[in-house]
Amino acid sequence: MRVSGVELSGARVLVIGLARSGIAAIKLLREQGATVTACDTKPFDNVEGARFLLQSEDAARGHDLVVISPGVPVDAAPLEWARAHGIPVTGEMEMASHFLAGPVLAVTGSNGKTTATALCHHILRECGIASQVGGNIGVPLSAMVESSRPDQWNVLEVSSFQAETMERFRARIAVCLNITPDHLDRHRTMEVYIAAKRRLFELQDSDGLAVLNADDPVCGAFVPPDRGVRFSLKPRASGYWHGGGVLYAEGKPFLRVDQIPLRGMHNVENVLAAAAATHLAGAPLDGIARAVGCFPGVEHRIEYVRTVSGVQYFNDSKATNVDAALKALDAFPGGLWVILGGKDKGSDYQPLRAPLEAKARAALLVGAAGPKIGLEIAGAVPLVVSGDIARAVEHARKNASRGDVVLLAPACASFDQFDNYEHRGRVFKDLVRAIPEES
Repeated sequence: MRVSGVELSGARVLVIGLARSGIAAIKLLREQGATVTACDTKPFDNVEGARFLLQSEDAARGHDLVVISPGVPVDAAPLEWARAHGIPVTGEMEMASHFLAGPVLAVTGSNGKTTATALCHHILRECGIASQVGGNIGVPLSAMVESSRPDQWNVLEVSSFQAETMERFRARIAVCLNITPDHLDRHRTMEVYIAAKRRLFELQDSDGLAVLNADDPVCGAFVPPDRGVRFSLKPRASGYWHGGGVLYAEGKPFLRVDQIPLRGMHNVENVLAAAAATHLAGAPLDGIARAVGCFPGVEHRIEYVRTVSGVQYFNDSKATNVDAALKALDAFPGGLWVILGGKDKGSDYQPLRAPLEAKARAALLVGAAGPKIGLEIAGAVPLVVSGDIARAVEHARKNASRGDVVLLAPACASFDQFDNYEHRGRVFKDLVRAIPEES
């Protein structure tokens, strides 16, 4: 099998980035007969099946192909060196897609990807349609190849980091939920970020199906108006839409909003998108409605943790950008103690001012971005410089009143103090679970 023009059997392949995707890629590449070198910015011991090389500008020297994990910027020095010397560079998801059996249902967007992806898989499974789920959620695509089958859907969350290296990845059904500023610390401009999201749709075959948000002018224009299916929170002449507390599919009511076990109108959008995608994949509308009604939700996404002394605690660690934090704030009527901060991604935090002023008791600032957020929301809400989540939780515990809500919705990445947003969410939940009942 050839990847980026390179026959893998006997090829010398460098894998850069040894998180889950990189380790899974090494295993798959070795199964295809490649000799693999593992590479990272920090030393790793005992990478199974591969020698280790510390990352340097010319790390690709002597290799035929470079495969990168999503966390590796496409303009990193070793990749620029490789391209300058004629060595092709590709991403883990693109590489793995060459070996995948079965159709792909791919979900992208700035916010809601994880919930919508998990919901698509849940609906298909509840409707008796074979599927497996992974990609940017849980299991890397390289680790899904072995269990893939021609008669089974591969439901994938796709990030901009994964999409920007795609060459021949083909999604039978591609979904874009929305486009808002995100990852500008890496992509530099919105134009580059949007181009990465658009890539899924540009690569579709002529029979590929697109599901797009009609309320979002950017992703709504990814394909011509006469191609694909649109969803909207407003009534439409066609597609999937919401009106009067009811969800419709091509004019047919199929679900009431009060039957959706998820908070916030953004989750109504996620349900509309998932319903459209899974209906195209063969799920009946009545089965979709039943499946949505028993969907357990996604960890770290407006996840209820506990009520202590009348105060509710919610974990939305997955709110890693401003728009996601805004959606979390919108899901609650008020009385909020909001934990904000982490690693800044070049974001503008001023859109948080109005909802915080209207709904929040205080903003508890943590992490490297705390000072910047404080400057941009000053005067809108009382500020508490907490530094870390432990001190933020302790302050809220001492000051929140019965009926209040403590919400972790950081609007930032987690990498200043945590391994990832899951790690951050688990730490928050552990802190909350340790609070004495009478505090």
